[in-house]
Amino acid sequence: MALALYRKYRPQTFAEVVGQEHVTEPLINAIRAGRLNHAYLFSGPRGCGKTSSARILARSLNCAQGPTAEPCGECRSCKALAADGHGSVDVIEIDAASHGGVDDARELRERAVFAPVDSRYKIYIIDEAHMVTAAGFNALLKLVEEPPDYVLFIFATTEPDKVLPTIRSRTHHYPFRLIPPPAMRELCRKLCDEEGAVVADDVLPLVVRAGGGSARDTLSVLDQLIAGAGPEGVTYERAAALLGVTDAGLLDEMCEAFAAADGAAVMEVVERVVEGGHDPRRFAGDLLERLRDLIVLTQVPDAGSAGLVDAPADQLAKMTSQATRMGTSTLMRMGEVVAAGLAGMRGATAPRLLLELACVRAILPGSDESMAGLMQRLETLEQRAAGAAFAVPAREAAAGGQAGATGAAAARAALAKATAPAEAAPTPAPAAPVVAPAVEATAPSEPAAVPPWEDEAPQANPPQPAATPEPVAAPADDWSDAEPVPAAEPAAPTYAPAADGGGMTAASIRRQWDRIMMAVKDKKRTTAALLQDATIADATDNEVVLAFKHSFHAENLQKEPAYGIVVGVFNEVLGGNWKIRCEVGEAGSLPKAGTGPAPSPAPSRSAPAPSKSVPARQATAPAAEVFDEPPAEEYGEPSPDDPVAPGGFGTSEEQAVKLLTTAFGAKQIA
Repeated sequence: MALALYRKYRPQTFAEVVGQEHVTEPLINAIRAGRLNHAYLFSGPRGCGKTSSARILARSLNCAQGPTAEPCGECRSCKALAADGHGSVDVIEIDAASHGGVDDARELRERAVFAPVDSRYKIYIIDEAHMVTAAGFNALLKLVEEPPDYVLFIFATTEPDKVLPTIRSRTHHYPFRLIPPPAMRELCRKLCDEEGAVVADDVLPLVVRAGGGSARDTLSVLDQLIAGAGPEGVTYERAAALLGVTDAGLLDEMCEAFAAADGAAVMEVVERVVEGGHDPRRFAGDLLERLRDLIVLTQVPDAGSAGLVDAPADQLAKMTSQATRMGTSTLMRMGEVVAAGLAGMRGATAPRLLLELACVRAILPGSDESMAGLMQRLETLEQRAAGAAFAVPAREAAAGGQAGATGAAAARAALAKATAPAEAAPTPAPAAPVVAPAVEATAPSEPAAVPPWEDEAPQANPPQPAATPEPVAAPADDWSDAEPVPAAEPAAPTYAPAADGGGMTAASIRRQWDRIMMAVKDKKRTTAALLQDATIADATDNEVVLAFKHSFHAENLQKEPAYGIVVGVFNEVLGGNWKIRCEVGEAGSLPKAGTGPAPSPAPSRSAPAPSKSVPARQATAPAAEVFDEPPAEEYGEPSPDDPVAPGGFGTSEEQAVKLLTTAFGAKQIA
């Protein structure tokens, strides 16, 4: 029969004790300095290393090369006190639960006067010291206060307050603590490697959580999972079923339903919990712990690396997205509602009903007249206002870029007119100068040029219905290629439509959201960044509604190539021919899928590319296309190969210098 893991891997030196550096380091320093006390009190939760540290201290004091903080492990005393040793007659372990009376204390007192047989010290390790009766402690009081020089006492207990104060005051008290999850997870991984066991990475957080910070309990759980593992090793599904914990997928679906305020999805998750045989109380407790992790992530973005939230990297990224979309006030109120529901489930005859009521109350802040409900509604309004304010600078910058481009084109046209030869007849130019005014005259009367999802905002320089500018003749060398050349139609997305969607719902799409995000990230990371703010509000067989906090994200996702990438990924992952509708606001208040027309594609998908000539730029630069190409690239400094003129400004070098001298002064130009 094999030894249990907690016995096989019991620490043999202070360096092997995990998570108790605040105790082991002072003990090591005391041994090295030779400042030993005659009595010690080790207290702390079960399985955190109290008895093991007492044995290590006994080995360190009785080592043939000691007292030393690093026992040699080769002398007779070290071998006798090892994990597989037979024990030493000079190190006596007493279980106070069965030897805590007056008679046992008297027997101990009579034997303590004899010198050690084969060691330097006679050491008494009294485990569960709080079980010693008051009369027994009083019988030991004189011996503990003034023992012989070769006698040393080590008391270990989980309840130091029950130890007689007169005994506690005569000892050096070292409080042990629960082992933090990162250190425990590292220990489990190390032992799995030494045992040659195949354990999935997402199993270790379940084992650490089941152990509750106790090394002995954690290793016992890990030993049980390894013993019952199949050829594939310890999988997450087997571990979750054996430990009775809630599947992380159910918690993710419930949090996604909370973020979308989807009551149907909430009820579906509760039904799956009950059908899966999970205890509603256990699910409520795990859900409350998940809400706690999300609250921590809203306050500490690097909570995963800091050890405040114990979860794998992929799960941590998903939880961070959920926390960002819900907000602190919303999470706080949901946690309070679930906690109240969990408290009401104790002793209840219908725990499922209470779980359903708690979950529905969590997504309905309007039914809560308390301050928490008011704060949640106020937070939602603030998020909407922040999204609107975030989109204003982008629109202003776009309008400014368009105005600057129009002004630059007008200046270049005026400069060409001023520097034209005097003998040139004022006849109209053949093609380009005539087409541009016609387009400008008809552009304001075409409302279809403005996309339906763009907010109507006043432009910086609205088109004026003024008189058509007089066409100017230009030298043949400068304007020979001014005829606007229509660009080729952009190619349609290469995503082939798949089969029918098969009755997809918002909840089923949320379960596939990780695959969708990974596929979008593989195609284009900037598009995936726009989707980080998205929540699936509703879905039908061929249309899905995405809710955004910020209108900037919603507007840019409706443009190419982002729209085509997202639609293609939906078709590949879910099957069918999907349409995407982006809305700004809370998911629960948006119109359902299929109730309104889907937005038409962005203008950039069908509009021809603007020509390099000045009239073509003036005619084909609507405000809706500003986001498609940055103004700096479209209307920046003209390149030397611009068809306007060899010099790039439509005139000769001397004329350009003269014009600049007139505008800025001769000294600055010189």
